[in-house]
Amino acid sequence: MMTFVAGHISYWLIICLMMVGLYTLMSCSNLLKKIAGLSVFQTGAILFYVSLGKVEGGTIPIVAEGYSIYSNPLPQVLMLTAIVVGVATTALGFALIVRIREAYSSIEEDEITTMDHKDD
Repeated sequence: MMTFVAGHISYWLIICLMMVGLYTLMSCSNLLKKIAGLSVFQTGAILFYVSLGKVEGGTIPIVAEGYSIYSNPLPQVLMLTAIVVGVATTALGFALIVRIREAYSSIEEDEITTMDHKDD
């Protein structure tokens, strides 16, 4: 059985994941794709911080005889909070997209901007 160790994730893979999310966020005019890009970017950032907390040869941070190297639990705890905030942000983004779709009958940023300028 294969186990997942966050410390062995290649930093280049995490950077590529973050750049894919950032590119999607900046290049797409579809609001749903923008939210998906934001979510992918956030996942990359969370993986990066979790991988920083892993110490090679470290053990869980419980004081015991014979162990002197401990993994830092703080990044994992902080990223649990970041995951909760990210889920709430994504849900709010989807709710706003639903309201924008009801108001403008579109979720394309260019069309919404054009319709908004016509109203002025």
